[in-house]
Amino acid sequence: MRRPWLIVLVVVWALLPWVLGRHHVDLLVFAAIYTIAGLGVGLLLGHCGIVTLAQSVFYAMGAYASAIITVNLKLPASLGFVVGMIASGVIALALGWPVLRLTGFFLAVATLALAMIANALFFEWDWLTGGTVGIGAIPKLGLFGFVLDTPLTFYYFAWVVAAIAMLLVHNLVAGRTGLAMRGMRDSLDAARVLAIDVHGLRVTIFVVCAVLGGVSGSLFAHYTGYVSVASFTIDKAILFLLIPVLGGAASIPGVVVGALFITFVPELLSKLGDFHGIVFGLALIVVVIAAPHGIVGTIRQWRKRALDESTATPGEANK
Repeated sequence: MRRPWLIVLVVVWALLPWVLGRHHVDLLVFAAIYTIAGLGVGLLLGHCGIVTLAQSVFYAMGAYASAIITVNLKLPASLGFVVGMIASGVIALALGWPVLRLTGFFLAVATLALAMIANALFFEWDWLTGGTVGIGAIPKLGLFGFVLDTPLTFYYFAWVVAAIAMLLVHNLVAGRTGLAMRGMRDSLDAARVLAIDVHGLRVTIFVVCAVLGGVSGSLFAHYTGYVSVASFTIDKAILFLLIPVLGGAASIPGVVVGALFITFVPELLSKLGDFHGIVFGLALIVVVIAAPHGIVGTIRQWRKRALDESTATPGEANK
């Protein structure tokens, strides 16, 4: 077995909800949901060099689609997932085509503006979204006749969906599309010389990011059973950006680490009372300074440097 640690990891994952309390299982479910959304942001940031603050928009669209389909229209939850994914993808295509012609800070500000506009629309369209009252009584998910009505069952389902999303993202990044993305990130001019449709590729990855956001939003809606405009504020947009930044934007395991970080660290610090927000902010600063390439990215760099030093000849090591 080339990777025995993978078996250990799977065993630990399977046993965790049996040894942890209900609250910690809830946090792990949210970590899985945030991982799916963070994968899309990581694709754009780590492989395309695009900063997006619009993921909360598609997260909300997936959540509202599932809520409206199942509660208002009394249709199956699976249809809510499909509608959320399609709606997120279509809106991302419509918005991304003009917006993604921008670059750098201008693009980041534009996506932030999209998140602000969407949040305002979710509030004003209370006839559809419920506004601050929200939509409640969202049914639990059913799978092959088995209802996911406990944190334990939803834990396994959410992480399996996250694993599928990670596999799909890995295949995308490892193929020719991933090579084109990194070429575009490192040098736009060189990418154009190589006949890469830069704008089309940016829009395509933006749509993929949005679809992942829609899936995570649908999972959120069915797990909590309630959605409102308060769940999709600008804070959520920043949180989704923090996930790949903290864990490692170009690393799929880094996204998982980032999701666990933003889920568990605030919870642990909440025991400090009113000062937990300040301490969490300081923790973010420390992580960014100590691990500029993300936690996983920086660890990989350390390992690579140590390996290079161990394999270098004495003369090379002294240089």
